[in-house]
Amino acid sequence: MNAGSITWQFLPFEALSLHQLYAVLQLRNEVFAIEQACVYQDMDDTDQQAVHLMGHEDGKPNGKLVAYARCFQAGVKFHEASIGRVITQASVRGTGLGLVLMQQAIACVHQRWGLQPIRIGAQARLENFYRKLNFVVASAPYIEDGIPHIEMLRT
Repeated sequence: MNAGSITWQFLPFEALSLHQLYAVLQLRNEVFAIEQACVYQDMDDTDQQAVHLMGHEDGKPNGKLVAYARCFQAGVKFHEASIGRVITQASVRGTGLGLVLMQQAIACVHQRWGLQPIRIGAQARLENFYRKLNFVVASAPYIEDGIPHIEMLRT
């Protein structure tokens, strides 16, 4: 898998087809609920305010969904713009696609809402990954859904 074989789509909630929404929810459930053995309410009434970044393999918009994040304008999740529910499918981990996904998400936030700070609620174990993208720790560690997290900010 290389980044060139991924087709990226950045769509508001209203533009998602039923098939796209199903694929998004299926991937989020696969990773966050089953793989991470975490029981939590994934559908949190903010999907409707998000713009959804989807990475499909095979270079086709209808290829398998292998990367996903949701992006928010400032004031929805945090005072700043934010990115969350960052996921790569297990089969593509270790290929660098996670880094490309975050670069795409950052670019999409800036494209849609202008150049501005971005805040994330990151799993603490991924701190070094997000540091590569110029995020810095902006909070004390906290537990969310049984998993250690930290807020990180990219100015």
